[in-house]
Amino acid sequence: MRIGAHVRDSADPLGSASALGVDFVQMFLTDPQKWNKLTPHPQGEELKASDVDVVVHSSYVLNVASLNNRIRIPSRKAVIEQAAAAADVGAIGLVVHGGHVRDGEDTAKGFDNWRKLFERQADDGGFGVPIFIENTAGGDFAMARHFDDIARLWDAVGEFGAGFCLDTCHAWAGGEELVGVVDRIKAITGRIDLVHLNNSRDEFDSARDRHANLADGTIDAEVLTAVAEASGAPVILETPEEGLAADVQFLKEQCSS
Repeated sequence: MRIGAHVRDSADPLGSASALGVDFVQMFLTDPQKWNKLTPHPQGEELKASDVDVVVHSSYVLNVASLNNRIRIPSRKAVIEQAAAAADVGAIGLVVHGGHVRDGEDTAKGFDNWRKLFERQADDGGFGVPIFIENTAGGDFAMARHFDDIARLWDAVGEFGAGFCLDTCHAWAGGEELVGVVDRIKAITGRIDLVHLNNSRDEFDSARDRHANLADGTIDAEVLTAVAEASGAPVILETPEEGLAADVQFLKEQCSS
C-alpha cells in the first residue's frame, strides 16, 4: 500500500515528505479558497525528478455542477488549468469535489454539467492528468454525497475515464456505512483511484466535514484500516497536523502486520 499525506506547506512538499517519512504527497497549487492565477511551482522540476509521487487537490471554490454561469464557467476553466499545472509537477491526478446545485434546482442539470466538462475536454485532447472526483460530506443537492447520486454522476462521466477518490470521513458524515464501502463504490464506478483516509469528529450522517486523527474520531480505526487495505489504492491522510506523523506511523504498522 502506498501511504502518503496532504502537506500543509505547499511550497516545500519535498521537505514535508521527508519529515513525515512518506514518498507520496497531496498538495494545492494555489490558495484553495480563492480564484488566484496559477504560477509555476518552485519545486516543480525537483518534484518531477524525485521519487516522491504527487497528487494535486483542486481549489475548494470550484463547482463544476453549478447552474450559475459565473461559478460554473470559471470552474471548468480552473479544472483544465489546474490539471495542466498538475502535469507540470508530475502529478498522478487532480482531485475535484463533486459539487452541488442550489435548493430547488434540478440536480439532473448538475450531472449534465459534469458530462459537458468531460465531453468538451475530450474533444480538445483531454486533461493534463486524470480527474479524480471526490465524494462529499454534506448537501441535499450534492452530486457526490450519497452513492445513488454518484451512480447518476458515473452514468454521465464514466465513459470518459473519470477517476474516483473515496474520502472516508465524507462517506461517514454523508450517511454511507464504511463496512463494505469498497465493494459498494466499485460496483458503481468500477474503480477507486485514491483514498482520503480520515476519521471524523462528528457522528454518522452529520453532513459535517471535520476530519479527526485516525484513533481519535467517531469511526473505528480498524474499520478505516480495513477500507485502506481493501481499496487497493494509494492512501492519503488528510488528518489534523498535530497527529499526522503518528497517523502515518500507525497506518504503516497496521498494514504491515
